[in-house]
Amino acid sequence: MKTFLSVLAQHQAVLAQLANSSHEIEEAGMLLINTLKQGGKILLCGNGGSAADCQHIAAEFVVRYEKKRQALAAIALTTDTSILTASANDFNFDSIFSRQVEALGNANDCLIAISTSGRSANVIAAAKAAKSKGMIVIGMTGNEDSELSQLASMTIKVPSNITARIQEAHIVIGHWWCGVVEDIFSQEALDARKDA
Repeated sequence: MKTFLSVLAQHQAVLAQLANSSHEIEEAGMLLINTLKQGGKILLCGNGGSAADCQHIAAEFVVRYEKKRQALAAIALTTDTSILTASANDFNFDSIFSRQVEALGNANDCLIAISTSGRSANVIAAAKAAKSKGMIVIGMTGNEDSELSQLASMTIKVPSNITARIQEAHIVIGHWWCGVVEDIFSQEALDARKDA
């Protein structure tokens, strides 16, 4: 049995290695800021724990992360049970996110596509649908090269092959994105009030 300290050490080692991806993580944050500044929205998709991360991140964009500010446009494609079950039933499970991207996505939007393996067929289908609409796709995966990492406009690869460690890193990255986006929009609102 693994001890808690051994799991904690594993977690800390993975997070420390994220420093090697700081440029990509920060660049993706700028893509999200630009998407929202241009009136676009952020769509998110993933399965299982990654689906929960989509909802978590979307909630913090729409409601707030740490500061009171305007609501920011983000939609987790994992939440509408009628759409998800109709799409899976009438077509197939692989279409549950791509169908929503076709319906809701526009060229000035961004898709955050989360798959720890990078091989989730429904997430890959969503990335393909987003690319066909001219959307930016930010992939979030584990360490391995994958179809998702090749399809995405940019991919954040967490340096681990352990699903739990990858998901823990994904939410740390998602929280940083929420914070940096929130800082920009909070400061702009403050500057606008000063100029009024």
